[in-house]
Amino acid sequence: MAALKYAGLEDTDSEEELPPGWEERTTKDGWVYYANHLEEKTQWEHPKSGRRKRVAGDLPYGWEQETDESGQVYFVDHINKRTTYLDPRLAFTVEDNPVKPTTRQKYDGNSTAMEILQGRDLSGKVVIITGANSGIGRLTLHIR
Repeated sequence: MAALKYAGLEDTDSEEELPPGWEERTTKDGWVYYANHLEEKTQWEHPKSGRRKRVAGDLPYGWEQETDESGQVYFVDHINKRTTYLDPRLAFTVEDNPVKPTTRQKYDGNSTAMEILQGRDLSGKVVIITGANSGIGRLTLHIR
């Protein structure tokens, strides 16, 4: 990347680095998307990591978000009197991967003790019961 060489830094092969021909952009409401200029396509997932991201927080002090005549979002830095199509918050993105449950929940608040304990041998076990309406208690199960 030319900017890294200009700054005297070596180019890296980071997972977050974009492949040649790709650009990172943001929507008006802060979602990050990726433009593939070689194939003239866009997508929500990072081309290397597959992650979705969004920008976090407000624009820095002195910045303003505008839209040009073609509908593309750009940013105005009033302090330094500059404009850019790069969102200054891109350095502070957060990952947007919805948490998917790894296992299906079998029981809920309507489950009975017999449903939960069915098929389990609790002989000689000590059970601590919490969350009951009388506070914390201790129960020893005597199973014959």
